[in-house]
Amino acid sequence: MKRNQMLVTHLNPKSPVAEQYRTIRTNIQFASINEQIQTYMVTSPMAGEGKTTTITNLAVVMAQQEKKVLIIDADTRKPSVHYAFQRNNIKGVTNVLTGQLSLKGAVIPTAVPNLDILASGPIPPNPSELLASPQMEQLLKEACRHYDIVLVDTPPVLIVSDAQIMANRCQGSILVVNSGKTESDSANQAKDALIHAKAKLLGVVLNRKNKRRDKTFYYYGRQ
Repeated sequence: MKRNQMLVTHLNPKSPVAEQYRTIRTNIQFASINEQIQTYMVTSPMAGEGKTTTITNLAVVMAQQEKKVLIIDADTRKPSVHYAFQRNNIKGVTNVLTGQLSLKGAVIPTAVPNLDILASGPIPPNPSELLASPQMEQLLKEACRHYDIVLVDTPPVLIVSDAQIMANRCQGSILVVNSGKTESDSANQAKDALIHAKAKLLGVVLNRKNKRRDKTFYYYGRQ
């Protein structure tokens, strides 16, 4: 998928795929009906399963509800959130965590009303250590003071420990798997890794499930 076509919920909000993202949004809201969840982490078992496409479109439909939304790109190893919104990655998470910039100074507005992004910033030599630092905890707390919803994009959970670190710091976690690509063993291992990290796993997004030859849908299922 071309980068400028990733945001189907913004570019084609009446499409069947956009409607499926709104269904995901609704199910997330029901999954957390007994608890006010403000921070959500999105990850996948392995690379290339659609987690960034999912998080960016989910952010758009949440912002369309007049919620003030921030996406934090915590995938500092292979960042891609900024591509989806056609922005640069000159400043971001790593600049804030190392004290070079404030959150306000690093946040980037998007063309979507109510939606900002915090890109990853320069790739650091110690990604896991930065995410596990007290500064990351402070960053999340500050983001929650300024935004209604904070969505955190992380690296795949079976590749590095970053997602497990962030799962312990976010109030809810969402796992993205790719129909026809993700092996069941990998999906189960990813689920177990998140639960071991004491994540509150809200559900799984089944990505690229083709119900018709010319359509691509996204589904959400609770654990």
